[in-house]
Amino acid sequence: MDYRARMRNLREDRDLTQREVGQIIHKSQQGYSHIEEGRAELKIEDLVTLCRFYGVSADFFVGMSDKE
Repeated sequence: MDYRARMRNLREDRDLTQREVGQIIHKSQQGYSHIEEGRAELKIEDLVTLCRFYGVSADFFVGMSDKE
């Protein structure tokens, strides 16, 4: 599973909107949507922020581990 699918799954599992998660990494809903859809890349700073927010490891987030 790639990180974009993990991003979407983590967000949806917690019943969050793209807008809500986008605000956490200082992106608009559209900017966040572009990352989930693969039209933009996730910055490393934003990866760290999202891992902390969701309480998961970076290895899990990027698909290198199935253990959160």
